[in-house]
Amino acid sequence: MSFTVLTVNIRSEHDTVAARQRARQIARLLGFDNQDQTRISTAVSEIARNAFNYAGGGRLEYQIEGSATPQLFLIKISDTGPGILNLNSVLDGTYQSPTGMGLGMVGARRLMDQFQIDSIPGKGTTVWLKKLFPRRAPLLTQKDIARLIAELSRETPQDPFQELQHQNQELLSALEEIRIRQEELVKLNRELEDTNRGVVALYAELDEKADHLRRADEVKSRFLSNMSHEFRSPLHSILALSGLLLNRVDGPLSEEQEQQVGFIRKAAQDLMELVNDLLDLAKVEAGKIEVKPVQFSVADLFAALRGMLRPLLLNQSVDLVFDHAGDIPPLYSDEGKVSQILRNFISNALKFTERGEVRVSAALADGDRVVFSVSDTGIGIAPENLGLIFEDFKQLDNPIQRRVKGTGLGLPLSRKLATLLGGNVEVKSQLGVGSTFSVHIPLRYHHAAAAQLPVEMEPAIESSRRAVLIIEDSPEIVMAYESFLKDSEFQPFAASTIWQAEQLLERVQPVAIVVDLVLRSEDAWAFMARLKESARTRNIPVLVASSTDDQAKAFHLGAADYLVKPIDHSTFVSRLRSLVLKRAAPSVLIIDDNPGDRYLIRQQLRHLNIGITEASSGPEGIQKAFELRPDAVILDLSMPGMSGFEVLHRLKAAPSIAEIPVLICTSRTLEPAERAQLALAAEILSKEHLDKDTHTVASAVQRMAHVPTVTAVAS
Repeated sequence: MSFTVLTVNIRSEHDTVAARQRARQIARLLGFDNQDQTRISTAVSEIARNAFNYAGGGRLEYQIEGSATPQLFLIKISDTGPGILNLNSVLDGTYQSPTGMGLGMVGARRLMDQFQIDSIPGKGTTVWLKKLFPRRAPLLTQKDIARLIAELSRETPQDPFQELQHQNQELLSALEEIRIRQEELVKLNRELEDTNRGVVALYAELDEKADHLRRADEVKSRFLSNMSHEFRSPLHSILALSGLLLNRVDGPLSEEQEQQVGFIRKAAQDLMELVNDLLDLAKVEAGKIEVKPVQFSVADLFAALRGMLRPLLLNQSVDLVFDHAGDIPPLYSDEGKVSQILRNFISNALKFTERGEVRVSAALADGDRVVFSVSDTGIGIAPENLGLIFEDFKQLDNPIQRRVKGTGLGLPLSRKLATLLGGNVEVKSQLGVGSTFSVHIPLRYHHAAAAQLPVEMEPAIESSRRAVLIIEDSPEIVMAYESFLKDSEFQPFAASTIWQAEQLLERVQPVAIVVDLVLRSEDAWAFMARLKESARTRNIPVLVASSTDDQAKAFHLGAADYLVKPIDHSTFVSRLRSLVLKRAAPSVLIIDDNPGDRYLIRQQLRHLNIGITEASSGPEGIQKAFELRPDAVILDLSMPGMSGFEVLHRLKAAPSIAEIPVLICTSRTLEPAERAQLALAAEILSKEHLDKDTHTVASAVQRMAHVPTVTAVAS
């Protein structure tokens, strides 16, 4: 059963506007929302305009169909025009006439719930547009439809200008909706990133768990590793201190004392060989809890926790909220252990909170501590049970506790980890109201802070000596190095951590850096890479002094020399002097197959205090660049065998020498494509001025190698 509520004849452009207005008006009276009103009126407008443009006019009937819910709002648009010849291709979107025919019809079909069209060539076209009533709309009776018709007779369509205004408002509303959707998409992407970070962290934790399970099956190897590690540090100290005694650094020895110390040193060397063999057999970790402090921000920690714990938030009645971290400075502590403490707090809060929220926050306290708090609106804890929850395997009797299983070790472990980090755990709770668990953590891990206290004082630099930065965490080895350099031209500055070394480098410009590769699990490799990336430190020679023998990797990262512990007095001082003297003046490598051009370049550089090395071919130049690590390279492009283009590419592809600036000095006229290949070069100069004393090359070398300006001697 269907009822016609209104009929509109289309004879002019004004009638198409009126058809659109009437469609929106009827949709509003029928209870459709604003979006559906816009969809219906737009679809009617497109089909009515087609009828006017291609058939010269038509007729619209607005009907209500159905006697039971859901009813249909039906619009019938008919014309007596020429019909549509390519109806199927128009509807599937593969046909479009030069005037755009077909686009409006396809769009109208997408906007409505049902779409039907009949077209007979030469007899006309009829289109039915149908939209289901809103889900909660009441059933319209004949009496309701009569009231609707009366209402329509009282409301007249607006003029076209008002309709244009209304369409603009609809467009603005659609744009605003798109903006809101875009913001929601950005927020969703951000949450997805957090979730991804959490998943990555979970995978890392799973890998760590799997590694612990594998080590559990290797008890013998783990024992060897533990014993080897425990033997290694004191043996290094014995060898270093016995070397001091045998070298008479602190005074003469009697013949008997010298023999005794010799026996001690020989026994230590034999034992060191045995320990090294055991280390080769055991590659796994010792299995002890070890603090590995790194610098991290509270915001990054919260982001990782948010992503990690969101998949565990199964109760939709509980919100997990992370407060903004504010202006809390970066922490220098064990991020993994802080994260583990907070994960225990949050997971417990989620277990025992049936509705409400779990809120995670952080705040500064006493200027040098951070308080992480996890508050919930859960069941709470009775005052007499607050002490029990931190005992091993203790669980409170509660219906929720019987439903969610646990080991009873999470909170005791959290308290032990907090103590290990120099902090403490607190809890406040009230039955039926909720609980707040807090952990107080120092901004800087206390052992690291103790080691860094001397850095706060300005180092006393002796003007007659050269500064040498020594990065070593063994006090005995540091004492040995200081004794080696006591009467030398070098003044040692010791740092036991990477952080302390970086602080010292801000105050002291050393002539050399001595670094151990094993520093309380800190990444000395990354520190060496940063030294070569910085323009301020890349030219400082680095002497690696370590018990591990990994010279290839060290040289690849820019080490100038490598010593394997134990190290004696004469070797240490002589190798250090060799490095400093070698790097006393900047060096330049000239790669050019023409001897005359090399001579002219040397003449331009004769007034600079630099060392000059020459290579007559590309392969020879690359080899010398790796061996000498010069401060600058002057490169010709036209060379037989290997061209300068390939030499530049290989120099920049090697991390250990990629930072060396390259000056292209060529006689060829470069095409734009060739200049693009030389984008990694510092400068490009022409050889046409080499025979003139213009100091063009010298000026470029001064800029690249940081050579001090000197007054040229008049010739």
